[in-house]
This record gives sequence, structure tokens and C-alpha cells, in this order.
Amino acid sequence: MHNEAEIIHTEGMTMFSGPDAVAVFRAITLAAALDLYARAGIKANRAYTPTRMLQAATQITGFSFKRGEYALAANELRAWASLMRSGIPETTKD
Repeated sequence: MHNEAEIIHTEGMTMFSGPDAVAVFRAITLAAALDLYARAGIKANRAYTPTRMLQAATQITGFSFKRGEYALAANELRAWASLMRSGIPETTKD
């Protein structure tokens, strides 16, 4: 299977196209939710329980996180997303 991932920027939106690009978006979103919970104790939504967020971070990064390691998980997700994003072509359209 050929993965044709691409990140497209326009004036009004950014589109993450393809499985790898969507995985990057998921990791960035999850990292923001983990930071919000770590700093303020606020869940981004009902489905993002602390346990489920850490399980998703483990699934994405391959590292196990213990309860309370929300900031660490967010940092690892950002590092993973940055590495993955460097291999995806980005296009800016007018």
C-alpha cells in the first residue's frame, strides 16, 4: 500500500491528508489535551479520560506512561509528531 500523505496549508485551513498525516494530527491534538489536563485538571472531552489519554499516547509512541506522567506523554507525542511530520510533504496554496 502506497501512503500518499500530505499536509496542505491555505489561508483559511490546514488539511492533514492520508493516514500518516492524520496520525500526526491525532498526536498533536492528544498532546494538547494532555497538557490541559496536566496544568489545569481539565479534560478536553468526556472520552479523553486520563487513563485513555495515556493509553493512546502509549499506542502512538510505543512508550509506557504511568499515572501522572501527563506532561511527559505530551512531550513524547510532540517529539513523535515532529519526527513524523518531517517526512510528510507540506504544500501552501493561495
